[in-house]
Amino acid sequence: MASEYSFDVVSQFDMQEVRNAVDQVKREITTRYDFRDSNAKVELGEDLITVNAPSEMQIGQVWDLILQKIINRKQSPKILDKQEIKPTGGMEFKLEIKLVKSLTQEKCKKISALIKEAGFKVKASIQGDAVRVSAKDKDELQTVIGFLRGKEEVLGAAVDFQNYR
Repeated sequence: MASEYSFDVVSQFDMQEVRNAVDQVKREITTRYDFRDSNAKVELGEDLITVNAPSEMQIGQVWDLILQKIINRKQSPKILDKQEIKPTGGMEFKLEIKLVKSLTQEKCKKISALIKEAGFKVKASIQGDAVRVSAKDKDELQTVIGFLRGKEEVLGAAVDFQNYR
């Protein structure tokens, strides 16, 4: 029996689900009446979603669609980092949405500090873009997982848990 148990706190998402959500948005744009003849486009890159549309209102509508489809596909909306809407010339506007793929050092430090402030009997150590939490008791680790799930809003990041052993 292991003397110490651990898990890693990371920020990840399923890229296939994001791709499916963007494809659904593309299909909906082609069929909706309010987008007819608007040339609104959504493109998915490696770590960026780009939205082009002839008005800021339509950009906002596409943003709402993307959020809805991401949530429907059981992905956290915190993986989306919405940038400012920029005019691109003519009657075109552009919105870039960055996909957050990992925890920053600041967020790792915040997670570690939250765990220590809560007074759990665990050790939290930062390892690159993840936080390893270890303890002698599995129940204590389960409590920390529940605690961190409730703190996603405070952290401003989607948290996921891996390597539970």
